Amino acid sequence: MKTLLRHLRHSILALIASAALASHAAEPISTNQLRENEALVQIAILLDTSNSMDGLIEQAKSQLWKIVNEFNDAKQGDKIPVVQVALYEYGNDNLSIGTNYIRLVLPFTRDLDKVSEQLFKLTTNGGSEFCGAVIRDALDKLAWDGNGKTYKAVFIAGNEPFTQGPVSSQQACKDAIQKGVVVNTIHCGKQSEGENGGWRTGAALAEGRFLTIDQDKAIVHIEAPQDKEITKLSIELNKTYIMYGQDGARGAANMSAQDNNASSYKKEGAEVQRALTKASSNYSNSGWDLVDANKKAGLALEKIKEQDLPAELKSLKPEERQSYLDQKAAEREKIQAQIKKLNQERLQYVAEKNKENGQEDTLDKAIVKAVREQAAKKQITFK
Repeated sequence: MKTLLRHLRHSILALIASAALASHAAEPISTNQLRENEALVQIAILLDTSNSMDGLIEQAKSQLWKIVNEFNDAKQGDKIPVVQVALYEYGNDNLSIGTNYIRLVLPFTRDLDKVSEQLFKLTTNGGSEFCGAVIRDALDKLAWDGNGKTYKAVFIAGNEPFTQGPVSSQQACKDAIQKGVVVNTIHCGKQSEGENGGWRTGAALAEGRFLTIDQDKAIVHIEAPQDKEITKLSIELNKTYIMYGQDGARGAANMSAQDNNASSYKKEGAEVQRALTKASSNYSNSGWDLVDANKKAGLALEKIKEQDLPAELKSLKPEERQSYLDQKAAEREKIQAQIKKLNQERLQYVAEKNKENGQEDTLDKAIVKAVREQAAKKQITFK
C-alpha cells in the first residue's frame, strides 16, 4: 500500500495552508490574521497512517497544492478567500492508545510550507483506525471559525470500516454538520467495501461527499509547454523574499525544501501546482518574510529591531530600507503576474488535451468538484 500513501500526499499537495505582532519584531506576526478584504476557508485533513496507507500519504503530498489553488481566483462577495489547513494522523501504533491512536500534527495555519513539511514527515505503522474518534478530536480541538459564511470542511481518508472505535462515527458526523463543518470521506479500496464499512453514510450525515481511491492508480498530469517556465519563475520568486527575526533563516530554508519536495512529484504535477500557489494570495509568509509582513500584515519597518534585520537591510540607511522593500515587492508581483498569465495558456492547453484524450475523472478532480460545490453554498464563486 506504499503507492497509496504516495498518491494522497500528491492529492493534498495539489488540491490545496504564529504569534500576534508584539512589541519586539523577533516574535513573528500571526499568519492567520485576516485583512478586511479577506474571507476564511478552513480545511482539516485527517489521514490514516497505519501500515497499509503509504500510497494515501503519497497522494496527499502531491495534491495539497491543487486543493488550495482552487481558491486562487475565487471570491466571496468582494472578499478574497484565504485557506487555513489543519493536519491529523490516526491509526498509527506509534501513537498512544490513550489518545485513540490520534495525533494533531498541525492546527489551522496559512503556512502552507509547514503543512507540506509535515506531510513529508509522516510515516506508517500499525494500527487501529478510529474514524469517529479523530473526527471528534478535530471538532473539539481545532479553532473552527464561528462565522456562518466560512466554508469549513473535513477530508478524512482511510481503508478500514468507518465505524470502528469507541466513539460513534455517525454521531461525530452529525455533530460536525451541526457545527457547520462538512465531512468528506475518502475510502481507500473498492467502492462496495467503503459503502459496507459506513464511509458513504458518514459523508451523507455531514452533507459531504463519499469518494474512493485506487492506490495503484497514478495521478495523471498533462505536461504543458508552459510548465518549465512556470517552475523556473517559481524559483525566481524565492529571490524576492527578505528574511527577518529568529524564524527567517528557517522559513527560507523550508520554502526551498518544499520546492524540492514538490519537484520530486513533478510527474504528478505537484511542482507546477506549488508554483501556482506561490503566485497567489494564499501563499503568505509574514512570520519570516518582511515583504509579506509589510505588505500583507502591515508591519512597519521602524518597529523591527536592528538585530532582527537581514544584512541586506542593515547595510542601508534607515530612509532607504522601505524603498528596497517596495522594490522587492514589485519584483514579486511582476513574477507572480507572469506565472498567472502562463497558467491561463497552460489551462487552455490542458483542456484541449483532456478533450482529445477523453480523460476520466480522477480523485483529485473529484475532491476539487466537492470543494467547489460545497464552497458555492457559502456564496464563494469560482472563475
